[in-house]
Amino acid sequence: MQPFQLPEFYMAHPARLNPHLQRARRHSKTWAYEMDMIDVPQQGVPIWDEQDFDSHDYALLCAYTHPDADGEALDLVTDWYVWVFYFDDHFLELYKRTPDIAAAREHLDRLALFMPVDGAITEEPRNPVELGLADLWSRTVPARSADWRRRFAESTRNLLDESLWELANISRDRLSNPIEYVEMRRKVGGAPWSANLVEHAVNAEVPAEIAATRPMEVLRDTFADAVHLRNDLFSYEREVLDEGELSNGVLVFERFLDCSTQQAADAVNDLLTSRLHQFEHTAFTEVPALFEEHAVDPGSRAGVFAYVKGLQDWQSGGHEWHMRSSRYMNEDTREDPVPGTDPTADGQVLGGPTGLGTSAARIAVSLAQTAPQRARSFQHVPYERVGPTPPQNMHMPFTARSNPNREHSREHTVEWAHRMGMLDGVVWDERMIRDFDLSLCASGIHPDGAAEELDLSTDWLSWGTYGDDYYPVIFGRTGDFAGAKACTERLRSFMPVDDTPPPLPANALERALSDLWVRTTAEMDLAARRTFRRAIEVMIDSWLWELGNQLQNRIPDPVDYVEMRRRTFGSDLTMSLCRISHGWAVPPEIYRTRTIQAIENSAADYACLLNDVFSFQKEIEFEGELHNGILVVQNFLDCDRERAVGVVVDLMNARMSQFQHVVAEELPTLFEQHELDQDARDALLGYVEELQNWMSGILVWHAGCHRYVESALRHQPAAAPVVAATVLGGPTGLGTSAARIAAELGTAAG
Repeated sequence: MQPFQLPEFYMAHPARLNPHLQRARRHSKTWAYEMDMIDVPQQGVPIWDEQDFDSHDYALLCAYTHPDADGEALDLVTDWYVWVFYFDDHFLELYKRTPDIAAAREHLDRLALFMPVDGAITEEPRNPVELGLADLWSRTVPARSADWRRRFAESTRNLLDESLWELANISRDRLSNPIEYVEMRRKVGGAPWSANLVEHAVNAEVPAEIAATRPMEVLRDTFADAVHLRNDLFSYEREVLDEGELSNGVLVFERFLDCSTQQAADAVNDLLTSRLHQFEHTAFTEVPALFEEHAVDPGSRAGVFAYVKGLQDWQSGGHEWHMRSSRYMNEDTREDPVPGTDPTADGQVLGGPTGLGTSAARIAVSLAQTAPQRARSFQHVPYERVGPTPPQNMHMPFTARSNPNREHSREHTVEWAHRMGMLDGVVWDERMIRDFDLSLCASGIHPDGAAEELDLSTDWLSWGTYGDDYYPVIFGRTGDFAGAKACTERLRSFMPVDDTPPPLPANALERALSDLWVRTTAEMDLAARRTFRRAIEVMIDSWLWELGNQLQNRIPDPVDYVEMRRRTFGSDLTMSLCRISHGWAVPPEIYRTRTIQAIENSAADYACLLNDVFSFQKEIEFEGELHNGILVVQNFLDCDRERAVGVVVDLMNARMSQFQHVVAEELPTLFEQHELDQDARDALLGYVEELQNWMSGILVWHAGCHRYVESALRHQPAAAPVVAATVLGGPTGLGTSAARIAAELGTAAG
């Protein structure tokens, strides 16, 4: 008996089969034999025999996922997939089943020797994994640009190295939380690596100038998440019940949501569908604007569209292969024999009904099944009466401390905000800034800071909060997205990294940023200024993302929300200030390690979700907002508010537990693995303490300020509803005047 019934999958594009399938089958088997991958035990342990290889049918996978590749390209791509699946099974048998972390690390470290971004391979392979990688690398990278080689090397290293994360969790019997799982599955599962190979197969690289932008990252990440979540559904039986694997989304959801396996599978499929909807939304609404913004030439635009189409083909083809491969749970879905089971003969291409139009029939069923989920994201009625959120059991293991200069900073910031023109009653007035009491927040974050440092920190918090409130008031009420974009571009000019003079400020937002930039960066070198500027740009760009969703009346996809929420909350800005304060004691590459990123992201998510709980009434009832974790969970799970609050608080607490786990278990390993000196270790431990102060200080501030108290909200300047209520129809008919009254009573604070 299967552990659950496979759900109805969202598939908007028909799968097609490459005509060079049989050639790829013959070639890949010959290649696998040459690489000693078939019938050659490793350290006395059998990995594959010929029956294993034939039944898995990786050539069929690649023929489905790359339907337009020519014969030579399909051969090469198929060899890459044979190698990566062999690596996975080889790693399972030799290191996961043991588990032997030391030997696994040595094995993974050596693989980097066979992926030089520049130059030739000089190391001699010792096993089939190394031999295959050396051969594939030499056959692939000469045809690609240096930028592509760097990206492909990074995604390959992630795919290999993060296998240790899976192994460590197995050895500790530790199940990850949903946010951690999605982030890590991208690296371990290898779909970003697959996306790089799509570029190679369609012979069209993403231009370097846009490869790192949000739209291209979202396309890659949504593709990756959908690939991996689909694989989790098909592989649950093999991975969880047979191999004792913990890295499976169905198991993660089952335990976290405390639900049945079937319910968890359905939730995973809902998330898969949501990620595919996000892929389409980004491709249609963000990529064309990206071309214009970066003046991408017509040839490169065509290449990006070929890449996007290649990712869509991969989704559809990968699904067809999962329905047929003996590697996965699919008995109940097979309606015909596996196509071409005999590697020397052609088989039927698609199962189920055949003939003209039948693939469209399956797509129609898919669209009908998933339409309600898509529609819910655009049907939120703003200004719903929700009332205060009851106190929640938020786990906080760190004791907050208060800076003795707090009272001075409170008065300083009020005077500074007046001087900058921020308290004119349009966005803020003096009563509001006193109610917000951002000196209380800064005091907890920097309990040991000098008076001048605390003043500066409070001013930054005030500016960031003011900016977050400014965009919906000034641009949201009129739907002026072009004006918001122009404002964002002007803000960059007030953060010069060299001696370029900024323009004259035209409003309070610009005036305050110009003042803060000079006060903060006076002693910074060029590299530090660039890093700090980038952190601020991440935040101000995210304000545009929020405004765009608001104008479309679109509740964000849950994964996109969590990742963008870190930016809208200003997490990068805060953490950048902490990093810079430590100077250069810590090598920059250390901050890019999975360990440090896990510490930072878990801390950021705790703080962001905490804010969502406290601000739910303010944002939903008074502002008509869409960007709140409770609303996102309500929409995704189609549940009531009480259930959504519980899920958000559970996520908060899970991220706090992860923060503590990584600091206690993984940070010491990082010290040893990178042979950090004592100064670097002390700096990182100091950074961790600052993040602890940040989380505890933010909790104290939310509980102690009046930004989220209903009585204070009713006295704030009224904010007109965003134009989406008019453009998209908004609430109409009997009783909707109450929504308009709520809008007048509300505030545009974010």
